[in-house]
Amino acid sequence: MKKLNINVIALAVSLAFSTGVMAQGMSKKDYKADKEKIAAEYKSAKEGCVSLSGNAKDICVAEANGKEKVAIAELDASYKPSLKARYEVRVAKAEADYAVANERCDDLAGNAKDVCVKEAKAAQTTAKADAKAQMKTSDANVTANEKSAEAHSKADTRATEARKDATADKSDAEYAVAKEKCDIFAGTAKDNCLNQAKTHFGK
Repeated sequence: MKKLNINVIALAVSLAFSTGVMAQGMSKKDYKADKEKIAAEYKSAKEGCVSLSGNAKDICVAEANGKEKVAIAELDASYKPSLKARYEVRVAKAEADYAVANERCDDLAGNAKDVCVKEAKAAQTTAKADAKAQMKTSDANVTANEKSAEAHSKADTRATEARKDATADKSDAEYAVAKEKCDIFAGTAKDNCLNQAKTHFGK
């Protein structure tokens, strides 16, 4: 089993649904047309899953759902651009990737499945933490540019705190994966594995 890369989204969701959606300053008419196009493509994608069965079908449905949510988030960000809207796009991608990765774990069993689930969750946590940190940093910079030197200092502090929070969230997620991997051992070997994990992550 290939290890999911915790620092990168393991499963990139195709952006087919968002073709033609990213134009800035779109009209309400264009927005409505693109939304209808996304709905049609989602319906087509779901219909493509009907011929499948078991977990393959579940994965197919998760991919279709994820693509639709990402496309809608991107459309909304194009229609009404903002830091929050860009953040919502990144969150939608993280959740879509997690849903698919989590379904893929169902093809496994035992500890391999448990580790797979934890890795999928860690990838999601990492992506969301990075998105949140970026939004807070960008927001702090915008605020600072509009105000005094004191505001600049406060903005730098907020940005630093946001990055620290993101690092802590990612470390906790990686620690959860490391602990899960120790479950393949027993007795002293498991204790040693857990102790190494605690030492490595400063727990």
